[in-house]
Amino acid sequence: MKCRHCQSPLQLDFVNLGFAPPSNAYRLATDLSTPETRYPLRVKVCEQCWLVQTEDFARHDALFDAQYAYFSSTSSTWLAHAQSYVAMITQRLALDSASFVVEVAANDGYLLQYVAQRGIRCLGIEPTYSTAQAARAKGLQIEEVFLGAASAKTLRERHGAADLVAANNVLAHVPDINDFVAGIEILLAPEGTVTFEFPHLLNLIAQTQFDTIYHEHFSYLSLLAVQPILQQAGLRVYDVENLPTHGGSLRIYACRQNAAQPEQASVAAIIAGEKAAGLDQSAVYHDFQARADAVRLGLQAFLLEQKRAGKTVIGYGAAAKGNTLLNYAGVDGLLLPQVADAAPSKQGKYLPGSHIPVITPQALLDARPDFVLILPWNLKHEVMQQLAQIREWGGQFVVAVPEVEIL
Repeated sequence: MKCRHCQSPLQLDFVNLGFAPPSNAYRLATDLSTPETRYPLRVKVCEQCWLVQTEDFARHDALFDAQYAYFSSTSSTWLAHAQSYVAMITQRLALDSASFVVEVAANDGYLLQYVAQRGIRCLGIEPTYSTAQAARAKGLQIEEVFLGAASAKTLRERHGAADLVAANNVLAHVPDINDFVAGIEILLAPEGTVTFEFPHLLNLIAQTQFDTIYHEHFSYLSLLAVQPILQQAGLRVYDVENLPTHGGSLRIYACRQNAAQPEQASVAAIIAGEKAAGLDQSAVYHDFQARADAVRLGLQAFLLEQKRAGKTVIGYGAAAKGNTLLNYAGVDGLLLPQVADAAPSKQGKYLPGSHIPVITPQALLDARPDFVLILPWNLKHEVMQQLAQIREWGGQFVVAVPEVEIL
């Protein structure tokens, strides 16, 4: 395999999580007696440009199909993050009714709804039918297409150039990262800004966040790796900031190479921090497998201990990261009989791989479990607030990453 950015041969292994189905491919009851496709989930590191990336076994259109079940608006924390972003970027870029905003991976309109409320013309690009329909139901204009250079030319001819392109939590999801970024450059106005948000590889390594690895995430990103990808497409990073989302993310601000925005000191500071952590050296990637294995064994030991003690554990959050964790740890309905989720699109279905049934949050409360295993640990405070009632019968919350911890 060659690097999806610089085409160098990939020889450095990062982690091997075995075989797993696509983490958002939820199963119906009628599917449980039919074969389930599983793909190798292996990640390698490019020692030339330091892009960390999955080996390619699954096509992106098979991962993001018409029944894609991730709806961003399910999380109140994520809605608040989107609303805060829109308020900030509107002021920072002085966006108004004469401006044009494009969001790539608009999902169900969780972010663009706040742009539209401000009277700013906007367009969402969203390739999955289910979420695109949800966004249209909010009155938003959506183009149902994967972004690349060819589609970007058509979109620009149809809608014009964008003063802001919001590409938040999508850069990791694209298999052809060069073509995707080239498409953004085409969409961008001469003095426009594009923002990218993505989980920071630095935190993934430091906190053993291996459960954020799944087939829909083709790349695991640092500023060291992203900067040359943007430069190749004629874009320049001019600011960057740390965010608490997804266990620690970066928000990158970029523009065209010859645009007027001055480069802020934050860019050099983040690069220096990544180099200090060794992200441009092979040694830092060598022990990640052993740490992922320790998390796997810790979860197995906890669930076995509770099973033998006659205690009940129910999961919360039928999220992609939870599916990675459960499948790698070999957890099924024997040790974790149910997982609750607030998204109606997942309720009544079964988790991919483990085939654990997805129930409503109310059904979880009715079951009065001894422990609630919070799978989307990045939302643990939101979940603990929503399910605070479990404390009434002595129930406790637990997370498994970076190690088993009873909260």
